[in-house]
Amino acid sequence: MGCHAHGGGVGGGVADASPRPAARSYTWGPLSALGLAVAAATGIIDQASKLWLLDVFDLTDRGRMAVTSFIDLVVTWNTGISYGLLQQNGRFGAWALLAFKMAAVAFLWIWLARASSRLTATALGLIIGGALGNAIDRLHWPGVMDFVLFHVETAGWSFRWYVFNSADVAIVAGVAGLLYDSLRQGAPQKRPDRG
Repeated sequence: MGCHAHGGGVGGGVADASPRPAARSYTWGPLSALGLAVAAATGIIDQASKLWLLDVFDLTDRGRMAVTSFIDLVVTWNTGISYGLLQQNGRFGAWALLAFKMAAVAFLWIWLARASSRLTATALGLIIGGALGNAIDRLHWPGVMDFVLFHVETAGWSFRWYVFNSADVAIVAGVAGLLYDSLRQGAPQKRPDRG
């Protein structure tokens, strides 16, 4: 005749219905497709420019060529990382650098999966594409092909930058984009006027 109260009645139902935050993936996020497209385009442009300069333009046989008064084209083989740092001539060193680059790409990919702005995703895509473009060089050439020499020369002063390539440019642009985006997001928001 009497009613039996159940401990999981209305109160239990409300607690169970509370929304739980969705688990975020380490491999794919809402902006991963954008980053992947940028990375693929960057890698393709990098490899296409290098192959064209070697096989069609024949820059190796032409030697150093002036493009402007401060930019020359010249083929060099970089056995280190970007801008000629950490040169490695041995087989072990070359494979160690390649493994390091692949680990860095994996880290950047996880970051991309959690990116919350289009600028961050684009910047990460540029870095990933540039790193992969240079890594591909190591698989079929003696090192990374660099071909742009920036220099400034006056009567009493001379400056020469490291020889670099389009992948290096993409990596630097990506890092600059990440720095800008972090500063932009960290800037205090302007308070709306009242009244």
